[in-house]
Amino acid sequence: MTVLRSVALFVVAAVAEIGGAWLVWQGVREHRGWLWMLGGVLALGAYGFVATLQPEVHFGRILAAYGGVFVAGSLLWGVIMDGFRPDRYDIVGAVICLAGVAVIMYSPRGA
Repeated sequence: MTVLRSVALFVVAAVAEIGGAWLVWQGVREHRGWLWMLGGVLALGAYGFVATLQPEVHFGRILAAYGGVFVAGSLLWGVIMDGFRPDRYDIVGAVICLAGVAVIMYSPRGA
C-alpha cells in the first residue's frame, strides 16, 4: 500500500508541477495573460506541498526519484496537451528514467 500511495503522490506532483509550468508557458509564450500565469504559480506551489506527503523521509531521495517521474510525465503531458509526438529515443529515455525511480524509491533497504 505504501508503494501505491507513493506512486499516486508522484502522479499528483507531476500534474501540479508540469501543469503549473505549462500554464505559465501559456500565459507568457502564448500571450494568454496573467490569470494563466497565476494559475501556474498556484499549481507550482501545490507541487511543493505534495512532495512533503511522500512516505519516504529523505528529501534528496524523493526529489531525485521525482526527477524521473517529471521526465516521463513531461513527455506524456506534451502528447496530451500539445500534440507532441515522442520518438523512440524519447520513449527509451523515459523508460530508463522510470526504472531509476523504481531503483531509488522502491529497492529493499536494510534497517
